[in-house]
Amino acid sequence: MVETARDNNIHEVAIPVGMLSLAGMKGCEELTSKVDKYLVEWRSQRHGELMDDADFIGYCRESYQIKTNCPRFGTGEAKGTMKESVRGHDLFILVDVFNYGVRYKMYGMDVPMSPDDHYQDLKRIIASASGKARRINVIMPMLYEGRQHKRSSRESLDCALCLQELENMGVDNLITFDAHDARVQNAIPLSGFENVQPTYQFLKALINNVPDLVIDQDHLMIISPDEGGMQRCMYYSSVLGVDLGMFYKRRDYSTIVNGKNPIVAHEFLGDSVEGKDLIIVDDMISSGESVLDIASKLKARGAKRIFICTTFGLFCEGLDQFDAAYQRGDITRVFTTNLIYRTPELKSREWYVEVNMAKYIAYIIDSLNHDQSISSLLNPVYRINKLLEKKRERDAKRAAEGK
Repeated sequence: MVETARDNNIHEVAIPVGMLSLAGMKGCEELTSKVDKYLVEWRSQRHGELMDDADFIGYCRESYQIKTNCPRFGTGEAKGTMKESVRGHDLFILVDVFNYGVRYKMYGMDVPMSPDDHYQDLKRIIASASGKARRINVIMPMLYEGRQHKRSSRESLDCALCLQELENMGVDNLITFDAHDARVQNAIPLSGFENVQPTYQFLKALINNVPDLVIDQDHLMIISPDEGGMQRCMYYSSVLGVDLGMFYKRRDYSTIVNGKNPIVAHEFLGDSVEGKDLIIVDDMISSGESVLDIASKLKARGAKRIFICTTFGLFCEGLDQFDAAYQRGDITRVFTTNLIYRTPELKSREWYVEVNMAKYIAYIIDSLNHDQSISSLLNPVYRINKLLEKKRERDAKRAAEGK
């Protein structure tokens, strides 16, 4: 039986690596506060007889958050400041490098923070700890420069350089979610690198928000929008026991538009989708053009409902095309996590569903602080099977009641 971090009693006796501290970078305060709330609740419910032990000093606190700041000068230059001591602490820094909703003043202008700005601030906060923390862990949900993970010609390898730089600064563990290509961890083979998949959280959100979803081969199918996403989609299809289809992209390699070769067409490989609900699974929505083109093609093939599940919803070119696709009936729901910035406009959309990842992150932090394995968290087959079992029981009860 696989246990979650909260249910694992070993946390009540295993000595923590150090006093737990959370530092939420600018733009990541909301997620950090939610994670903190879970940790405070769980630890306050555990046995109290060990709290007087020197190894457990500071174990139960009203909050594990510490205050940090990165003030800026009029030129846009900045410095990192840590308001509290972290000597001997097990420090977890949460950073959303894609939060463009944070702004600062530079030469009198309001400037949105870029991924480069957020990454520099992260390094400033690490530097402000002055090497006094017992261990430094960085939780970076969407990996900085994760799409620039390989070299095709005379190009920079930005993601690899980022990982090596953080390692050299003393970061012991880096936790990221649904990395574009997790093989980039080869750049730091001797450091901790965890690539977490939010499969269970997406399936739970789907089942809770689409109660009439029928999960079998006759009614449901998983769709990979490209060949690069096949591995994550194979996992979904395997644990659900449904078929898998795939699109592959035909590109024009003679030109470059917005830093990439434009897609000429999407071609489908797979069984018939007629009359079936479809779940398109991907790591991110950038402009959204590809996934909406795929949804349109699937609708033309007779698909019933189309649900899009992507870990990161960037929506770089706005929401209008998604509004139009929803009005046409091409898409039914779009699920993305709260791991990165979401605009108020996105949250208000009828077709949008947010998947809360705060509890999952709290599980990971709680386990790592006790130096416990997180294998059961990274491979959630047991929890998925329990979720599906509960759904089958609920569906059987509804059928018996004639609903």
